[in-house]
Amino acid sequence: MQRAAHPTEDESPQPPRRALRAVAPVTAEPATTSLKQPAFYSNRELSWLEFNDRVLAQATDPSHPLLERVKFLAISANNLDEFFMIRVATTQKKVREGINDVGADGYGTQAQLKAMWERSAQMITDQAACWADLRLALEAEEIRLLEPEDWPEPLQVYLEDYFRREIFPVVTPLAFDPGHPFPLISNLSKNLAVVVRHGGRMKFARVKVPSVLPRFIPIPAELAPSPGVSFAYLEDVMRANVHLLFPGTQIKGAYLFRIVRDADLEIEQDEADDLLETVDRSLRQLPRGAISLLHVEAGMPDRVLKILAENFEVTSDVVVRSSDRLGLADWMDLARLDRPDLHDTPSEPKALWREGADPDVIFEQIRQQDQLIHHPYESFESVMAFLSAAADDPRVLAIKMTLYRIGANSPLVGLLSHAAQQGKQVTVLVELKARFDERNNIEWAKKLESDNIHVVYGFADLKTHAKLCLVVRKEDDGIRRYVHTGTGNYNPQTARIYTDFGLFTCDPDIVADVSDVFNYLTGYSNQKQFRQIHVAPIELRGALSELIKRETEHARNGRPAHLVFKMNSLTDDQMVRALYRASQAGVDIDLIVRGTCCLRPGIAGVSDRIQVRSIIGRFLEHSRVYWFANGGADEMYIGSADLMERNLDRRVETLTPIRDAARRQHLREIVLGTCLRDNARAWLLDEHGHYARATGRDVDGQRILLQHYSDVAAD
Repeated sequence: MQRAAHPTEDESPQPPRRALRAVAPVTAEPATTSLKQPAFYSNRELSWLEFNDRVLAQATDPSHPLLERVKFLAISANNLDEFFMIRVATTQKKVREGINDVGADGYGTQAQLKAMWERSAQMITDQAACWADLRLALEAEEIRLLEPEDWPEPLQVYLEDYFRREIFPVVTPLAFDPGHPFPLISNLSKNLAVVVRHGGRMKFARVKVPSVLPRFIPIPAELAPSPGVSFAYLEDVMRANVHLLFPGTQIKGAYLFRIVRDADLEIEQDEADDLLETVDRSLRQLPRGAISLLHVEAGMPDRVLKILAENFEVTSDVVVRSSDRLGLADWMDLARLDRPDLHDTPSEPKALWREGADPDVIFEQIRQQDQLIHHPYESFESVMAFLSAAADDPRVLAIKMTLYRIGANSPLVGLLSHAAQQGKQVTVLVELKARFDERNNIEWAKKLESDNIHVVYGFADLKTHAKLCLVVRKEDDGIRRYVHTGTGNYNPQTARIYTDFGLFTCDPDIVADVSDVFNYLTGYSNQKQFRQIHVAPIELRGALSELIKRETEHARNGRPAHLVFKMNSLTDDQMVRALYRASQAGVDIDLIVRGTCCLRPGIAGVSDRIQVRSIIGRFLEHSRVYWFANGGADEMYIGSADLMERNLDRRVETLTPIRDAARRQHLREIVLGTCLRDNARAWLLDEHGHYARATGRDVDGQRILLQHYSDVAAD
């Protein structure tokens, strides 16, 4: 859908900030400074926490609509929960096992865990302070979250009745004493530790705050103390009425707590004869994962906390007291309130094709020219239409596809099942080890198999993260293959909020390479080279290293030398050093890294030609683009891989070239150019590993791109 743009004069997308230019040959001897000095690297975990700080900063930014700010608070809280589930838990496990890994940044395991904990605890405090401010802002918009002391007597009566009707039947109080073992507390659950006097003795019980009930209980307008909409917190209603669960006893107190457990799925390679069964078995073990965080409210007495800690078998170094509400990830429900004036203006993305489009038209357009789509500015329905056409077209013989994060109620599964019913040969690789989506993907895999689709699960020791769809079609001049590949998952929900690219092509070399990748995934292959695409873990690391080295040689010989890389994370120390060497040779390097970045720009003699920016805005920047000036004959790749060790060495990833000059120009000048001009949502990284907002605040790249694609669609 990309074609020559007609931007307006005041906000036209521009080429990358650094114009291509010849540079004087570098005649100095290569720098003798070791590029392995820890001072040249940021710690991966602390860099991630810096990223989540930038997410939280959006919740305090008044330029976002109010409920969007609440959404950012919820996202930052959910992110931090996942950080405890994976990163903190993994580091704790290493400490317990006596493993002292020292990273490129010089941090040992113990020092890293200490730094992670200090910064995470501060972030919990910062989130609570953010909520306190947002709550006041919501009250100004007549959206109120009522504390128990704000409940007038008629409302207290209503909420007691609500408890009896809606909550009481769902909850189960569980005592813990010599006759009642301490109950299993599930990951991320919120619970009340209840202290009761029973039989003349102090006893303890746990009451789970049910996740199946709304965290925010709507208050009828006639009972609300103020105009507008009001809510009571579920845990407050339970606490106020908890005595009804313990008749004949005296309630001495009820204190909220939650836990976060290790949720990192471990697959024993020597036991993975049946990968689906192995993953399923490992998932059943997760509910008993080690506790990485015991999060309690500030008012919990030390005696109660000690009892919890003893039963959880944890020490004080995993305990955080919070001055405000626990589990702020639930605030995503609050962010969905029906107040259009407090949300971003909805966008209406256009599509190349809609479902039901003539298959001959779709395939003819791809034959004529590669088609590029940019989500969410352009609709994911183009992908759905492509698959629908393949399913219905009698000329299509086979469909092959990789699925990583499928999402709930995915319409893609229905299309693939329909294709199989139409007699197509359908093969789907479902990645069972996609973190936090393992159970969902197991169910989808079973559903696909039940519909006579050939399902494979990839490798026990590798995740298949590549985004590939191959369609084989019999045409008048023979068999022709078509490919869709991109940077994001085949997930219609995330395609509305993640920025990603998708490429439709029938380029003979690319489709042949994709066919070879599927053969590698479904059979046996020792293939080491590909025609056009680059594939991890086979040769992608080496290919990227050579492409960066080629740019270095261009700079040394006075030819245009410039790299613009856009990715989610940059943590691989070998890639960091390759970029340092390129900078030392005179290559201008612009990095757009949304999340973790271990490279430090601006170090004299090492990275003074490198600039790093992170864009945090309305949409999640998820696309990966790698652009090489290449002496004036530029090259560009899009794909699924970040510059992380896991992506380069432990995942199946692909980078696909953008060979069509018009599409390449669009990505370089319109998309990357706009990202590099952004000063409203961009943060700049300094040589110390810290971020500061860009100055100006007058160029919002995502807003400009929304307008650009709207204008193009209207032409």
